[in-house]
Amino acid sequence: MTLGEYEKEVAMSTTHLRTAEIEGDFVVFLIGARWDLRHPVRTFRDLGGRRGMTHMLRYLSERPEKGLLGYTMGFPVIVQYWRSFEHLEAFARDRDDPHLAAWRNYYRRNAETGIWHETYLVRAGEYEAVYGHMPEYGLGKAGRTVPLGDASSARRRLGRVARTPVAT
Repeated sequence: MTLGEYEKEVAMSTTHLRTAEIEGDFVVFLIGARWDLRHPVRTFRDLGGRRGMTHMLRYLSERPEKGLLGYTMGFPVIVQYWRSFEHLEAFARDRDDPHLAAWRNYYRRNAETGIWHETYLVRAGEYEAVYGHMPEYGLGKAGRTVPLGDASSARRRLGRVARTPVAT
C-alpha cells in the first residue's frame, strides 16, 4: 500500500462510525497454533511450511466459488468468514484442494506443534459490529460496511429494542 492509498483509507475510515452487513447466514472459523518458540523451524515445518495456511488462504482468495468470504491474519489466531459450513467442509475434505494433503502430512510427521480450530454458525442478523476510525476490517471486509445511523447501540444493531432487567 502506498502512502497515498494509506492516507485515503484513513480519511475514509474517520468520516463516521460504520457497522458490518453480510447477506444471509455465514460461518466464523477461528484457527490457530501453539508455536514452540524454542523450535521455530520445526514449528514452521509442522504447520506446512510454504504450503501451509498462507498458501491455503491465497488459494481460496483466488477461487471465490470455494466460499471463503474473507479473513483476518492474526497471531496466534486467524479469523475466517465462510459462506456456509458446507463450503468450509468441502474445502477441508476435497483431495484437489491444499488442506487435505497438509492435514495428512501433519499427522504423518507426528507433528508436535499444537493446532486448534473453532467453528461458529451465524444466522442472518444475529451478529453486530461497529468500526470507528477503522478501514474495512474483519466481518466488515468479508461483507460490507454501512454508516451506523440510528443503530447506535449493540442492542439496536441486534434488533433487540426492549431492555430486559438484569436479575441481581
